[in-house]
Amino acid sequence: MTTLSPNVFKSELKPIWCPGCGDYGVVQALYRALSAIGRPPHEVAFISGIGCSSRIPGYSTAYGFNTVHGRALPVAQGVKMANPDLLVLVAGGDGDGFSIGGGHVPHAIRRNMDLTYLVMDNQVYGLTKGQLSPTSPRGLETVTSVYGSFEQPINPLLTVLSAGAGFVAQGTPADMPGLATLVEEAIRYPGFAFINVQSPCVTYGEDDQQLRAHKTRMKSLDSVGHDPSNFMQALEKSTQYGTELYTGVFYRNPNPPKSYDVLVRERQETLKPAAVPRERMLDMFLQK
Repeated sequence: MTTLSPNVFKSELKPIWCPGCGDYGVVQALYRALSAIGRPPHEVAFISGIGCSSRIPGYSTAYGFNTVHGRALPVAQGVKMANPDLLVLVAGGDGDGFSIGGGHVPHAIRRNMDLTYLVMDNQVYGLTKGQLSPTSPRGLETVTSVYGSFEQPINPLLTVLSAGAGFVAQGTPADMPGLATLVEEAIRYPGFAFINVQSPCVTYGEDDQQLRAHKTRMKSLDSVGHDPSNFMQALEKSTQYGTELYTGVFYRNPNPPKSYDVLVRERQETLKPAAVPRERMLDMFLQK
C-alpha cells in the first residue's frame, strides 16, 4: 500500500474559519485519514454544500466541488456514478444536511452508494450569523429565536440509523486521533457511511459546546461496552444525542450489502452481450 504524507492533501489556500473553530480539526483529521488510506489526491473528490464547513474542498489538493445549499449529496452521487473509481467524500453542516438538504439524506442512504458523508454539527447557522438550525436544542436563544426556541431538534444519528445507514459514527475535534480513525473507518466501509462531527462554532455556539467542554464530556462508546454490530443497541445509544457526547462507531453493518455502484457494474456486465455496438447507436433514433 502506498504511504502518503498528510501534507500531500493540503492545498496552498489558507482556511479562513474563526480562530478556534472545530472545522480546523476536522480538515486535519481528513488529511490524516487520507494519508492512511493511501489513495493519491487525483483519485479523491470532495463535494460540499454551503456553509462554514463546506469550504473544505478548497483546502485540499483533491478534486473539489462546492455546490449549492443542501445539494451536496445528489451531486456526489452523480460524481460517483460518472466515475465509480473515485473515492468520494461529502462535507456539510447540520443546516445544509438536515434542513434544506434533509430530503436527500434518506435517498442517498437507501441507494447505498459508496460515499462518506461528514456533517459538522454545531447546532447553529454559523456562516449567516447565528440563526436557529435543525439541531439547535429546544429553548436556545438566537437571532431568529430571541425568546428561546419552541422547536424539537433533529437527531442526526437517529435519523440516519432509522433510514438504514450501514455505518454511523460520531466524533469531535477534541479527540483528533479518534476522529481521524473514524474517518478512515468510514472510508473503508463498502457503502454509504455517515459521521456526525460535533464541531463547535466558537463565535455563535454555546459555551458548553466548545472543545474544552467536549474534552470533559466526551465518552467513547468502547468504554461503555457498546457493540457496533448491534443495531438495536446503536438506536438506544443514539437517542441520547444532546445529553451524552458519545464518540466512536454507533453502528457498522456486519453484513454490508453490495453498494449501488457495485450493482451497476454487475448489471452492465450482464447486459453487455446484448448491447448495441457503439457504431450503430444512432440507428436506434433514425426513422424507418
